[in-house]
Order: sequence, then C-alpha cells, then structure tokens
Amino acid sequence: MTRYVIGPDVALRLAREQAEIPAEHRLVAPALIRSQLNTLLFRAMKEDALTRKEAREQLDYVHALAMRLLGDRVLQRTAWDVADRLGWVDTYDAEYVAVTQLQADAFVTLDDRLAREVADLVTVASYDVLLGDA
Repeated sequence: MTRYVIGPDVALRLAREQAEIPAEHRLVAPALIRSQLNTLLFRAMKEDALTRKEAREQLDYVHALAMRLLGDRVLQRTAWDVADRLGWVDTYDAEYVAVTQLQADAFVTLDDRLAREVADLVTVASYDVLLGDA
C-alpha cells in the first residue's frame, strides 16, 4: 500500500477525469483541502468555467474519494516549520508537505514550481504514478 498526499489541483483533475484510484493506493490530505476545493469550484462556477451542476458533481466526486484528512496540532506545527524553512509567506502548501512528511510516501502536485521547491523535503510523485500508469 502506498500513501499519496494530493493537493486541490490533483483532486480537481481526478474529478474532471472521473479517475479511478488503484486499490493499493491510499489518499491523504490536510483538512484544509475541503475549503480550498469549495472555493476553487465556486470561483470556476462564478467565472462561467463550470456550470453549478458540474461544480457540484466534481465536489461530490472528491467527497466520495477514500481520503484521510488531517489537521491536528502536530501537522500545523510541522507546516509552520516547513513554511519557515522555505521562506514562504503562508502555510497552505506547507500543510501538504507536512502531511507527506508525517503520514505518506509521496506528494502529488501538478505545480512544477511547488514540486521543485519541496523535492528536498519529500518524495514527489507524478499524477500518472498515482493512477498506476507509470
């Protein structure tokens, strides 16, 4: 069993593609992913990039994923340390790195810049690896 941390970018791509996660993979994320996804899909609807129905279907897909959500004090402290070490101005991305350090085998992101910045702290895996295609 391999545990992957996914960010909202990956969750939305999974939802758009209605992708199936291999049974041997487990998903993990910080609890903040719920609010981020809600905001991203609401914004997409307001910008007419998605209909209300499409946005809600994507949100329902993500809610149905078997994904462990974390948000405890240890995670937040670790995220604080990660953001401080990398010189970031907030801890949002650092929460994903912290969850990876504490609970997962690899972090999956579609953001190449973020992947490069955290490569010394965590293993970064590709979207294709998550789907079992690589």
